[in-house]
Amino acid sequence: MTTPKHFLDLADMDPGELRAMIEVAKKWKNARAGLDKGVPDADPILEGKILALIFEQVSTRTRVSFDVGMRQLGGTTMYLTGSELQLGRGEAVSDTGKVLSRFVDAITIRTLSHDYLEELAENSSIPVINSLTRRSHPCQLMADVMTYEEKKGDIKGATVTWLGDANNNVATSWVHMAKKFDFTMRLSFASGYGPDNEVLSWAADNNVKLEIVSNPQEAVDGADTVVTDTWVSLGDEEDVFVRHRRLAPYQVTDKLMAAAKPDAIFMHCLPAHRGEEMTASVIDGPQSVVWDEAENRLHAQKAVLAWCFDKLPAA
Repeated sequence: MTTPKHFLDLADMDPGELRAMIEVAKKWKNARAGLDKGVPDADPILEGKILALIFEQVSTRTRVSFDVGMRQLGGTTMYLTGSELQLGRGEAVSDTGKVLSRFVDAITIRTLSHDYLEELAENSSIPVINSLTRRSHPCQLMADVMTYEEKKGDIKGATVTWLGDANNNVATSWVHMAKKFDFTMRLSFASGYGPDNEVLSWAADNNVKLEIVSNPQEAVDGADTVVTDTWVSLGDEEDVFVRHRRLAPYQVTDKLMAAAKPDAIFMHCLPAHRGEEMTASVIDGPQSVVWDEAENRLHAQKAVLAWCFDKLPAA
């Protein structure tokens, strides 16, 4: 039996394969927009394939982009919540993986437990894609790098500044991607909101260009892009007031954006909370690329799906 190609964590991925997916995603996006007549956008390369969408947490961009992307590639989807499966009654994750492998052709799952994701993959004979865990959000980073390069060119050698809560799945995936694509990742966060020791150890062991700068004004100096995320992520709701008070100095403002490079862009994976992690003038301003970033979830994930099925065309 052929070993399935899972897309679980950027830390485990080959940079060449990540690059190939992003380049194909760019071509497919241009083709869909009518900008590249020589590249087919939605050849039915996954015709007859069924993707199970398992979501234990709420989702807008991830759920819709995977659903639409699979359909554009000729396949179909099946949406399932944790409560709709026997998982909600205590069935072993390993049993669920074995059973679903007999019914569908791939699984994408959003679950807080990364161990749960890995156990599902270990017991599935079909591809499993990480749609978000508490540890990482690799699909988001595929779209983020694609967006950065659309606006500013090759991300190699860039400086990416993250402000706010850096003990965060998207921040972790940015650290992973800094290694894969050779750029500097600069983190600025309040005390107690930094990366966990596992992330820091991985970065040190892999010679990631990781900088920790406590002062947010200094952190954005010379940055090519400024990135943030909601201060209260899934699973963090118990200390909302404390989080807001401690992270307030890291709010992305016009003043902070002005300290970055003149052509710096602002990125946010959404959902966003104006007046909290950034001001409305930043997210709705001329340096913001968040809507392109959201759209690119579709194109990047189409490439991830094609890669998982060994259908990715040459870049």
